[in-house]
Amino acid sequence: MPQIKSSIKSMKTDAERRAQSAAVKSRIRTAIKKTLQTAEAGDADAARKEFSNTARIIDKAASKGVIHKNNAARKKSRLQAHLQETESK
Repeated sequence: MPQIKSSIKSMKTDAERRAQSAAVKSRIRTAIKKTLQTAEAGDADAARKEFSNTARIIDKAASKGVIHKNNAARKKSRLQAHLQETESK
């Protein structure tokens, strides 16, 4: 444990940031799973709506710096490719 006041404060803010980032990352994973489940169910329109919502969540996380912009692009690209694959079946 740090003894210096500023280090104690930074530990507290780091923990708060880490908790917030974990919540956002969990939200991303949940949205991706929901989109994939909708696509697997065979409802193309609902899957597109879910993808739109998921992409918005991912972009927001990238803009806030929770995930890297390339990571966000990769997640969206893979999800889009999976949706197109399931639609073509």
